[in-house]
Amino acid sequence: MGLTMVALLLAACADGEVRVSPQKSAQGTDFTIVEVTTENIPSLIDEGRLVGATTLPAGKSGEYRIGSGDIVSVFVFDYPELTVPLAEGERTGGFAVQSDGTFNYPLIGAVQARGRTVDEIRKDIAARLDKFIPEPQVDVRIASFNSQRVVVGGEVASPTTQSITSWPLTILEAINGAGGLTENADASRIVVRRKGESYLVNLDGFLKAKSGSSNPILFGGDVVSVPLKRRAEVYVLGEVGQPATVDVSDEQVSLTQALARQGGIDEVRANASGVFVFRGEGSQTTIYRVDLRSPTGLVLGTRFILAPNDVVYVTRSPIQRWNDTISRVLPTVSVARTVTQ
Repeated sequence: MGLTMVALLLAACADGEVRVSPQKSAQGTDFTIVEVTTENIPSLIDEGRLVGATTLPAGKSGEYRIGSGDIVSVFVFDYPELTVPLAEGERTGGFAVQSDGTFNYPLIGAVQARGRTVDEIRKDIAARLDKFIPEPQVDVRIASFNSQRVVVGGEVASPTTQSITSWPLTILEAINGAGGLTENADASRIVVRRKGESYLVNLDGFLKAKSGSSNPILFGGDVVSVPLKRRAEVYVLGEVGQPATVDVSDEQVSLTQALARQGGIDEVRANASGVFVFRGEGSQTTIYRVDLRSPTGLVLGTRFILAPNDVVYVTRSPIQRWNDTISRVLPTVSVARTVTQ
């Protein structure tokens, strides 16, 4: 069922209450008609802003687990000889975790570090030193984080590799650490590659709609790629002043704004109760109806945020459809009358 045929179906319903169950078109596309009301507009505002929602799992930060390449500092109180002194030119001393996940410590030998937290290592060292030192007081810290890194590239000022530390690193912080987004960056389609899978992150959802799930925590091995911005449009068709596309790449545009930019609704030809927004998601299409005849409908139009690729369609009024039909038929009738005379 084409757009015109669907619009005719909707126009037939536009003068009354719309209560339509999910239907299937001739091409097998499911569509549902939703009447926009004061009750459901809050959820529709979020839906418009977050089309293309984040698919990267939020995850939990947890405690940092040490890996090969990290530098671990160990302090035993009252026993300075068991603390590695600072090498010339270094800020911190410590033990490098080797490729087998261990480091060697005086008196007790190899200490397993990889996959453990600093508290787990501290308890292990204290228990083993107890054979040589009475009630040893041990403190363990990470002097240098080297084992877990994320790569940030694409449309950022300074593509970089950043270390994961004991402080959780969100995608916004990682991008800021890379100098921030360029003017041509598309923050709504950031791709994160993790363990062989690609995930979408809509950072705009966090920056504009304050959606926490759109600023997820990154983990070691993640690769963040910020794509070039592509033009995002909505289509305004039907009985409006100038049917055309409206650019929504850089701002949120409401239904009322989109109509106003294209000359508004044609006061003579349009049916203000038959304003529809078509929004596709895979094989499912949702058709939103907004009745702009009433003051409430006019306010709802200013709150209904359009999403990229939405199609706004303003139907003709019933009397205008009749007038158009008469205009097409009259010439034929006149010709037929001339022939018979």
